[in-house]
This record gives sequence, structure tokens and C-alpha cells, in this order.
Amino acid sequence: MVTVAPAPSAPGAPTGPCPARLQHLGPNWYASVMGTAVIGSAGAALPGHPEGLRTLLAGFWALSLVALVTLLAARALRRARHRDWARGDLLDPAAAPFYGCLAMALLAVGGGAMTAGRPLLGTAAAVVLDAVLFTAGTVVGLAAAVAVPYLMAVRHRVEPSQAGPVWLLPLVAPMVSAAVGPLLVPHLPPGQPRATLLLACLALFGLSLFATLLMLPLVFARLVASGPPPLALAPTLFLVLGPLGQSTTAVALIAEAAPGAVPAPYARGLEVFAVLYGVPVMGFALLWLAFATAHVVRARRHGMGFSMTWWAFTFPVGTCVTGAAALARHTGLTAYGALAAGLYAVLAAAWLAAASGTVRGLLSGALPAGLRPAPAAPAPVTGRTRSGAVR
Repeated sequence: MVTVAPAPSAPGAPTGPCPARLQHLGPNWYASVMGTAVIGSAGAALPGHPEGLRTLLAGFWALSLVALVTLLAARALRRARHRDWARGDLLDPAAAPFYGCLAMALLAVGGGAMTAGRPLLGTAAAVVLDAVLFTAGTVVGLAAAVAVPYLMAVRHRVEPSQAGPVWLLPLVAPMVSAAVGPLLVPHLPPGQPRATLLLACLALFGLSLFATLLMLPLVFARLVASGPPPLALAPTLFLVLGPLGQSTTAVALIAEAAPGAVPAPYARGLEVFAVLYGVPVMGFALLWLAFATAHVVRARRHGMGFSMTWWAFTFPVGTCVTGAAALARHTGLTAYGALAAGLYAVLAAAWLAAASGTVRGLLSGALPAGLRPAPAAPAPVTGRTRSGAVR
């Protein structure tokens, strides 16, 4: 991906000093909030998780809330003191897609309040916090889903060879809304309010699903035609798991909230759809997990070091945990429960690796760092035999 220089400051914009570290605090940092929040919410979704884990899961959720508030405050200070840098994020094709992370961070913390965070907050406070963050996250997510592809078309001047999984981020945000919204349905008055929110979540599911289906072929075609991504971007291949696991979670939670919100035939149909959709999609998610892991192993062997892209290992895998756990509830198969537990172990290891690398970077001063341009295509990695075959 290439970058565009930030636009000049608007007339009269504050130009006071802004610490260099704040200038580089881009929207990609919200991925760390998402990755931390999903540790709590995915753990709470595990079938038969021990009661002793409730305090630990609540602690992770609380940490994500603190991180979210801190980042929102720091980004607000950055915008107030250096407005041209903030505006430049939207005009930079490397940074603009990460506005989807802002929406998903709000939604992940809000949804986590209803699951992992409820023991700390109580039901009433959890509902209020989730309602506020769900509303804000959905609005930001819908705006990003429209604005970022529009800017890609009219301002960013990107090429097909630059397509990457990061392009999916603004399109996945409405799917997170579709998975969080059903948690609020039982807390609305019966009748129109419940049915409206439930069907709105189903509409958000469709919006994100079809937008992802338009973008994903570009990502895969780029891999096949141009070869592996640059080493630092190899972890972003895990982002493809996000819409897969989150959509499986969304349809399951929509089905669970449907009784009492929509007429019985539709509630039963949603229950059937949750299984008929979720099982094949989870199968494809496991295929992509193996595919992405192979690319990351290759990149690691070629010298891939830590970067903030390592947070891509967390939230997408967490959505697969919640998706597998949902299938375990709807099918009664212990295999899906075991899959959820295995994926959660992967998630925990990934969070530990990403968090420790981030803390080291912050303490050493290497982070925050600006999003660096990446080459449109990697160096050639193929050769030809005497017969002309590519190897």
C-alpha cells in the first residue's frame, strides 16, 4: 500500500506543539482494544467455562475499557493540537481503513460489558454502557463502511495489486454491530422495539456480508497473482477470519434473541439458518486459518519481526471462538466446544505475544510509529526450471 501526505491544516486550526508519539497514534491502535476485549467476551462464551475464570475475564474487559478511554482521549488531544495529522488519516490509504477499528473497539467493549463485564457492573449499568457504545459504534461503522470505499475510489488512487485484508476492516464493522445488538434485544420493551432492533441486526449482517463478498476476491486474487504480502503485513491475513467468525456469531445470537421478538415461524427459521450458515462458514474459516498460518510461518522464517500488525492475530481468532461456541450451543456437538476451547488457547497465546511486543515498544520508545508505506508487490520469489516450469 502507498500513502498520501497529510492535507494542510485548515485555516485557523490549532498548530500548537503535539508530542511526536501522539502524532503517530493512528486509528490502527484501536486493534489493541479489540484484541483485549475479545479475551473476555470469547472466554465468557466458552461452553462450561469455570466460574473461577469470571474474575479474570472481567479484568480483561476492564483493561479494554481503560485502553479505549485512554486512546479516545489521546486521539482527541492529537486532533485538537494537530488537526492536519488527524485529517490526513482519512486521506492516507494505509490509515483510512483502520477507522473500522474505531467502530469495532467501541462495539467490542460495549458487547463485552454484557458478557465478561457484567459481574463488575451489574446488569443495569452493563445495559446502559452497551447501549451507548453500540449506538456510537454502529454509527461510526456505517460511516466508515461508506466513506472509506468512497475515498478509495475518488482520492486514494489505489491499484488492484495493492489489495490487502486491511481493506476489509471498514466493511466488517457492521457485522460486529450485528453480533452485539442481539444482546440488547431482551432489554427492550416487547413488540416493535425488539423486532426493530433484531431485524436491524439482520440487515447489518447482510450489509457486511455482501460487502465482504465483493472485497474478498480482490484480496485473494492479489495473493495468487502477486505472491505473498510484505513480511510485516503477513499477520493481516488473519483479518479475513473476522467476517467469517463474526457472521457465524451474529446469526446465532440473532436466532437466540428471536423468540419473543418476531413471530414463531421466523424465529424457528432463524434457528435453522444459524446452523445451515454457520457450519460451512466455520469450515472455510478453518481452511483460511491454516492458509494464513502457513504464510505467517513463512514470513517468520524470512525475518518478520514484531509490529502492530500482530494484533491481527487476536480479534479475528476471537470471533472464531465465539462462532464455534455458538455452534456448540445450537448443534449440541461437543466437537464444536472442543474447537472453541482450542481456538481460545490460540487466542490467549496471540494476545500475550501482541501485548508483550506492544509494551516493549512503548517502553523503548519505538511505538507509537507511523504507518509505513508497503510495496505494492513483493520481490519475486519464483524461479523457472530448464523445462520452463515455475518453482
